[in-house]
Amino acid sequence: MVLAGTTDLLVLVAGFLLVSIPLYGIVGLTGGRSGAEAAMKTYLMGALSGILLMLGVTVLYAVAGGTDYALPRDAPPGAPAATVGVGVLGVLAGLLFKAGGVPLHFWIPDAAQGTGGTAATFLTTVPKIGALVAVYRFVATISEGDGSWLVVAGVLATTSMVVGNLAAYWQTDPRRSLGWSTVAQVGFLLVPVAAAGRSGLALPSFLFYLAAYALANVAAFAVTAAPPHHRELSDYRGLARSRPGLALALLVALLGLVGTPPLAVFVGKLTTATAAWDGGHGWLALVVMLNSVLSLFYYLRWFAPAFARPTDNGANFPGPGGTATWPATTAGVVATASLGLGILAGFLWAALEGPLLF
Repeated sequence: MVLAGTTDLLVLVAGFLLVSIPLYGIVGLTGGRSGAEAAMKTYLMGALSGILLMLGVTVLYAVAGGTDYALPRDAPPGAPAATVGVGVLGVLAGLLFKAGGVPLHFWIPDAAQGTGGTAATFLTTVPKIGALVAVYRFVATISEGDGSWLVVAGVLATTSMVVGNLAAYWQTDPRRSLGWSTVAQVGFLLVPVAAAGRSGLALPSFLFYLAAYALANVAAFAVTAAPPHHRELSDYRGLARSRPGLALALLVALLGLVGTPPLAVFVGKLTTATAAWDGGHGWLALVVMLNSVLSLFYYLRWFAPAFARPTDNGANFPGPGGTATWPATTAGVVATASLGLGILAGFLWAALEGPLLF
């Protein structure tokens, strides 16, 4: 809430630290040795990004004489543009670490794989909401009258989408695959940032996509937490036969992340691509469509064993340990909410198009 609510760079630094320090503990305390390794990687990346963030804030303060978001935009005419650029990039680097976007994304797959299911769900959902809202507010403010930073946001969006989708292809651990999927989804969420102030669809599509992504992501990770001992995609063979409800929740979650109608993420992707087009970035709308198709193939790698016929050798779902009740229930409830949000998207869209306190 601090990250999302502030328009002051010093408060942004405080919010960054408030989110980062507990995050290291969440990653490290719930995953054993692999969680400790993931926590160390997260800490090192967080320390680097924190330094970059504070460096950026320092540079912008030196140039603009204050810490309000709007001051770098109104910097004195003699202020070197390169200096302002270094400051803005430093701030964006810190926020992209928290969001899990390229180029400070490397901790996300390790943390998603190494920590517990609940912690993985939390760290790939909640911190991203605050960080991405902060990115939107910061870029929208400094880009008034100058669209160069909108182009930078578009480039970052494209890079995150492509890197996340391509890296997910080679994963056999479902949580690690979802970790790379999270990197790609950050790219999709940065698309409306590239249209901030240039399209009336930018803000409502951004907020809707955030809500839709949160539901689909929670449902997908809840499915992985239901069978705690299943850490390979092949372990899900026969899921549809033994646990049809959990298989249906998985289907809704993964098709939701792809952006298949009538699920909520479809509406989010459609409106964010339209916002990019309205904002003068037609190429970015094309990138969204291509990456949506690209993401389908690695999600199909999970569908294949889950909906395949069980084998006779006993290596079928649920296997050792069975399934946990609460994660399975959570997956069903959240998947239903994702479907409901997609069906009722028109009503929510009308509310988002009303007055927004941004």
